[in-house]
Amino acid sequence: MATGNEREPKGLHHIGLHQTGLRSTPMLDEETPFKTMMASFDEAARRIGLDDQQYKLLRNTDREIAVTVPILMDDGSLRLLNGYRIQHNAGLGPFLGPLRVDGELKITELRALAAWMTWKCALLGIPFGGAAGGVVVDRHTLSASELERVVRRWTASMLGDIGPDRDVLAPEFADDADLMAWALDTMAGHTDGAANSAVTGKPREMGGSACHEDAVAMGLRVILRVAASHYGLGPKGGLSVVIQGAGVVGGNLARILHAEGHRVVGLSDVYTQLHNPNGLDIPKLLAFRAEHGRLSDDTSDGTVVVEESEFLKLPCDVLAPCAIAMAVHSRNAEDIQARMIVEGAHGPVSPRADAILNRRGIPVVPDILANGGGVVVSYFEWIQNRTGYAWLEEVVAARLRRYMREAWDATRSTQEEYDCSLRAATHILAVKRVAEADAARGVYA
Repeated sequence: MATGNEREPKGLHHIGLHQTGLRSTPMLDEETPFKTMMASFDEAARRIGLDDQQYKLLRNTDREIAVTVPILMDDGSLRLLNGYRIQHNAGLGPFLGPLRVDGELKITELRALAAWMTWKCALLGIPFGGAAGGVVVDRHTLSASELERVVRRWTASMLGDIGPDRDVLAPEFADDADLMAWALDTMAGHTDGAANSAVTGKPREMGGSACHEDAVAMGLRVILRVAASHYGLGPKGGLSVVIQGAGVVGGNLARILHAEGHRVVGLSDVYTQLHNPNGLDIPKLLAFRAEHGRLSDDTSDGTVVVEESEFLKLPCDVLAPCAIAMAVHSRNAEDIQARMIVEGAHGPVSPRADAILNRRGIPVVPDILANGGGVVVSYFEWIQNRTGYAWLEEVVAARLRRYMREAWDATRSTQEEYDCSLRAATHILAVKRVAEADAARGVYA
């Protein structure tokens, strides 16, 4: 993330302010989310002329916390897991960020996620800094009770470092409401005050916000609409769209766009990649997936199953990669046929691919703007919990649209001022806002 190296943190509490004067990060043979995040930050820092002191502060994390998470398994055995919380920058306010449970989790990924959260909050006008935490274990190998114990023990281990005024938890995925409920209940049992506003993405019954499940897709819809209009991609309702991912983000985006009359010509999940140039039957596909856990490979209506390597290369007006990082990379960027890319996942376009697409004249709407709807609604949930008042769904939706549109307008103004890409503009604006906040706060000794 912002530490200039990729080593594991040492000790239980590691304060991450490594002194480094590097002004850029060397390109690696293997592109990573950490590299993607750092490339964007370094470019923004260069363009706005950050001085060395500001650069060092923003390039590094405020704090990195490492804990051992002992878990009693269902068979009675004891398993020791590694848990982390990365707190990147508190210049704009308390930290906000996801809890990830993943067997392939790397500390560098958490650093990247936490920094992305800082830039995303700044860009969207949210008064939070970025954080990210996680436990290194494959959740799919755990029973429900084991997963619950993992979340509860991690939360208990972090009680001194998280809370409504310090570090607010958010879900990694929109359907992680159970994880957030367990975290909230654990915090409530160990604190004297109300813990509701310390956790977002909760079930509605526990103070969760309306629109949480659809928040990312709703935000994507707003940005896709204004970006398509800006780039002249066709009349309203006439876009052809390829969506990688059929889960909470990709599936909901497909449902929303289909209902508005757009043609979703490509949709994929981890099992199947579907293409129909006349438009897929999205309600039918999503209903099948809800029942069977995967997309149907029925080709009776003219739909074809394409190879995974060919899916992102399908011709379309808009490509929305909503599944994995580095989906578009240097080895397939030359073959992309979309007229515009809107990033639904974190870092789905690598730095090298970004440069290729820019050369080819294919605009990319970056993740920290496009998929910011979840962060905005998490902020709304925090506000509602603090005031003890629940907003109506139409109020949440209207305010979400306003925040997304204002972020787009501010990004476009920055793009014109600096004569740069949208990705560069989002990071220039975000880094500038955080740097100004840090400068106003000063350095406390």
